[in-house]
Amino acid sequence: MPSAPTDAPVWLDDDQQRSWSSVAALLMTLPATLDAQLRADSGLNLFEYHVLVALGEAPGRTLGMSDLAALSRGSLSRLSHAVGRLERSSLVERSACSDGRRRMEARLTDVGWDKLVAAAPGHVREVRRLVVDALDDDQLAALGVAADVVVRTIDPALACGERARGTGCGPLPAESAEQGR
Repeated sequence: MPSAPTDAPVWLDDDQQRSWSSVAALLMTLPATLDAQLRADSGLNLFEYHVLVALGEAPGRTLGMSDLAALSRGSLSRLSHAVGRLERSSLVERSACSDGRRRMEARLTDVGWDKLVAAAPGHVREVRRLVVDALDDDQLAALGVAADVVVRTIDPALACGERARGTGCGPLPAESAEQGR
């Protein structure tokens, strides 16, 4: 028989509960809304878009599958299914890593790059509409810092503050879009 926890839960007070409810609503509605926009405009889902962004920002538009899973914030299994779909659309190619180890890597194709460049403006417009333009500069900065603290608590390697610029902490920068051609 499992033992009962020795510590009673520390319940949220009213203010904490209201704040947590807002966070939970954000977590449930924002990804679904962004996913719907991407599907309607480009035929990509939000996870596939993040896979393409991570590859688009990587040197040579290529990443090992484990690194790509971390940057796109998905499991290897989920990534494998997504990359399979992207391969069938000729957006990504998979191959054995050239380092001689038994690892696979994914590379963004030119068709995939063009798809990403075409999808990015609509996605950025939706991100602006739903988040960036809905908040003032201080609110947006506070949201970013708070989100990074939570992500760092969950997995320090995924926190944007811990990684160099250009490793998946935002939409495809305009200068990257120009350089990638």
